[in-house]
Amino acid sequence: MLRAIATLLVAATLSACSAFAPKLEAPRIMLVSADMMSADMFNQQFRVRVHVENPNARALPIKQIDYELFLEGDSFSEGASAAPFTVPANDELEFDLVVKTNFVSGVGRLLSRLNDGRNTIRYDFIGKLDVDISMVPAMPFQAGGTIEFRRK
Repeated sequence: MLRAIATLLVAATLSACSAFAPKLEAPRIMLVSADMMSADMFNQQFRVRVHVENPNARALPIKQIDYELFLEGDSFSEGASAAPFTVPANDELEFDLVVKTNFVSGVGRLLSRLNDGRNTIRYDFIGKLDVDISMVPAMPFQAGGTIEFRRK
């Protein structure tokens, strides 16, 4: 009997907490461009320009973006953003994400596909935004499209 009452109390407490959690819409994320910054046989470094749109009436303080990036269908890189940032309410911002990868991760295949002279590539960018707002869980995102890719 005590176990049943304790279970009900825990369930009621959790539902009360979720009722007080702010209702936020996930921001829209897209990639703008990718520039090769440096490359050698073993490591490559890219600057990826990320555009974030906040549809909410309150600012979104983002602690971190955990992501996986696919270019031309191949897994290219995964990691986390380096520094927190805030997207103003009902506004947008852009920032640079430094992406490190190695030759095995598909850079060779990507560059061979771009030997035809084109400079746009298809991308898929998936992950989660870790928001610095009490009781708000991480917000998953998925974005895709094409971006301009500039080689050094």
